[in-house]
Parts: sequence; structure tokens; C-alpha cells
Amino acid sequence: MIYFTSDLHLGHERIIELCQRPFESVEEMDEALIENWNRRVKRNDTVYILGDLLWDKKRVDYYLERLLGKKILIRGNHDSTWAKREESLCHFESILQYLEISHHGHSVTMCHYPMLEWKASREPLGKKVGYHVHGHIHNRISSEYDPLYTHPCALNAGVDVNGYKPVTFSELVENNLKFKLSALTSEEDRAHLLEASSILGI
Repeated sequence: MIYFTSDLHLGHERIIELCQRPFESVEEMDEALIENWNRRVKRNDTVYILGDLLWDKKRVDYYLERLLGKKILIRGNHDSTWAKREESLCHFESILQYLEISHHGHSVTMCHYPMLEWKASREPLGKKVGYHVHGHIHNRISSEYDPLYTHPCALNAGVDVNGYKPVTFSELVENNLKFKLSALTSEEDRAHLLEASSILGI
């Protein structure tokens, strides 16, 4: 099985307030995120992590040794130091800045930072359309992100919009549609998103 996730920020107490996460403490958050991960992910599953996995750089091994699966990290802005250490590399299949894969017949472009264009993003909506999986913006709602919200193929892998757990590609698509519909204020934009998603079979 293949899963996607992003922006866990393990060990980051302030992220609870910043993203309005439903946890009383950083210890509670960490344990819930790790438990949610391991409840789904088995040892031979692959997890694409779209950056900002952890915040507490003194406990890298503590976190990574507990997370099951074959981990591929697409480096985020908060992974710039710990992910370069030699002792961190053994926990991952790969650590990259950017990755393109084929998944269920679709091109999938992965980068921590959301992009306006990616491979096959201009293709007509259909079987060969390209998807972009990103992180970084958490569950922030702002008009500056409207181009992401109105594009059905831009998918936020952040735990804050995906039930605080790694998700399959189909779950990623479904969760993003729900989040985008809640974020968009224009009925025209909502109608456009629903129509595009319908064409894609979402």
C-alpha cells in the first residue's frame, strides 16, 4: 500500500495553537500522530512524506524508529538540518527535494511547496491528467491560495486536512475536495471545483 502525509511537526508544541489541533499537549499530539500512523502503515508499505516531519531535532531517532513503513521524505523547510545528518539517512529509502512518479496511470509531482504548474497540469481533465501533492500550508485558509483550492489536481497532504494520519491517494483526493469546498467563499469557484472533480471521477 502507498500512503501520503505531510507536516506532522512532531515535537512542535506551538503548532497545536497555530493549526488549532485537537490536542492538550505536544506529548499527546506526538503519541496520537504516531499511533495513527502505525495503525494504518505496515512494515512493507511506502509512505511519501511531503516535508516537515519533525520539529524536535534532538529526538530524531526516537520518532523515526517508531514510525513503520518504507519512508520517502520530500524535504520541507523544517527538514533542512536534521535530514542531512548521516545518522538520519538510515531511516529513509530516499530523501529528496522533488519527485515525480506514476501512480494509477497518473503523473504525480511531489514537492513540499505548492506550485502553480507541474507535469501534465495543463492537460485536459481526463485519464492522463497530472496531480501535484504538496504540504507546507497546513490548514490555512486565505484568498492567496484560491488557485490551489479551485484546482482539483492540487492535493495538500498535510495531516491538518487529512485526519492526522497518512492517507491513500483516493483518500487524499476526497479529503482535499471537502477542505477546498469549505475554504472557497465564491459559489462560482465552488461550482467550478465540483464540475472539474466530477469530470475526473472524484
